[in-house]
Amino acid sequence: MQSAYRIYPVLALALLAGASVWLERLTRAPADAAAPVQNTAPDFIANQTRITGFGKDGSQRYVLLADELTHFPQSGITQLERPRLEILTGSRKMEITANTGEVSAEGEQVDFHGQVIAVREGGPGQDTMHFASEKLTVWPEDHRAESTAPVKLTQGLTTAEALGLRADNLFGTLDLVGQARVNIPRRQGKNR
Repeated sequence: MQSAYRIYPVLALALLAGASVWLERLTRAPADAAAPVQNTAPDFIANQTRITGFGKDGSQRYVLLADELTHFPQSGITQLERPRLEILTGSRKMEITANTGEVSAEGEQVDFHGQVIAVREGGPGQDTMHFASEKLTVWPEDHRAESTAPVKLTQGLTTAEALGLRADNLFGTLDLVGQARVNIPRRQGKNR
């Protein structure tokens, strides 16, 4: 009878160990189970879009147009095909075009890629300014822009080239970055 009392604790421990192994296998995820697939599909696509931004005073500040706009909810990023951004600064207008673009999740930054062209109307007595590069980042609300790709600027007969630029008030003031070359033709005076 005493040997039966010695076996019960061993049986109880064996049952507990077996139940632990069974419970662990039941709750463990299969080793070959794939990680959950994240949905990277767009939640909407729009054609021939027009987005207008207004200032605090209610005046129109910019218009963003695109042949196609695709929004991805996972990242919050919006991709643009053939984007065109028109920015109004006082009475002057600037238009930026590119092959593609991308609007940040917060909407404060637009990245232009591929054959980026910007044209800013000149003020009284000034020529129109032309900008060309392969990429340009613009903050429309802040009227700032930056490019880390080679750029070329032309205003009348004056040209400038650099490895990049930073512009505040969208070309009101700008810094040419890296190996800048500027060609300013001599003025033709009355005395020769």
